[in-house]
Amino acid sequence: MSSSPFATQPPVGFGPGSQSGSDEEGLAYLPLPSGMRIFEAHLPEVADPDRLAPALGVLEQVIAALRSWEPGTSHVIPLTHLDRDNIALVDEAMGEGEVAIKVAALGDARAMEIQEATFAGVWRLRGAAGTDRIEVAAFPRGALVRAFGTGAAIDLEGLDTPAPGIFNAPALLVEIDHRARSRQPGDLPHVINLSLLPHTPEDLAMLDARLGQGATTVLSRGYGNCRIDACATRNVWRVRFFNSQDMLILDTIEVTEVPEVACAAREDIADSAERLADVLAAIR
Repeated sequence: MSSSPFATQPPVGFGPGSQSGSDEEGLAYLPLPSGMRIFEAHLPEVADPDRLAPALGVLEQVIAALRSWEPGTSHVIPLTHLDRDNIALVDEAMGEGEVAIKVAALGDARAMEIQEATFAGVWRLRGAAGTDRIEVAAFPRGALVRAFGTGAAIDLEGLDTPAPGIFNAPALLVEIDHRARSRQPGDLPHVINLSLLPHTPEDLAMLDARLGQGATTVLSRGYGNCRIDACATRNVWRVRFFNSQDMLILDTIEVTEVPEVACAAREDIADSAERLADVLAAIR
């Protein structure tokens, strides 16, 4: 037999009572996101297809736009010619997806609400003064055109003499300003993960004040929630992820045209065309 002391007794530091803390305390895990929304087909009942032919025609236009869509393009289908019953059918067939967008009023432009349908890449736009349309795009153009307000540059004055409590914000602002100014279409997103960087409340306050607030806010619901706010500087976004308990789990700043998490993917748009075609066929 081996003469090792481990043959008759466990090594020191192993077994019951060897770890700090009591059994009752356990380990504190960060709650994981849950409750992902999934697509569920909804088939509206149409008692009089002839009466609702204009709405069915709109659905045909949406399917055609989905099938012909290419990256960077946008197809707009107006709804102002539809009466209340036909609008209701379109809305019922579209349903509501995971992404909602609010665009604040800016100058002469009125506020606008945009809701993604249950079909990825199909957006329902409503605004004042009779704005009522569907847009087929990875991200609605109306929310992007006004996203950054006037697109002012970041104010870098006084960063050499920061106030008490300011540590990393000045360096981050210089980095963000450089990336925003030098960005070219098609460049990869530049992401600053604030959750992994040491910072103080004063740093965050300075970032919020210097980056400013744009006109577009995006709320995406999937695993938990994601809030995306356009800043007042072109191509700069604040992207924050929350778990199902509404706890902030990831806080980032992205320098990009539109954060990828807010956009419909090409394969999802192709899938939307087939699913909407099935819905239209079932309605008829």
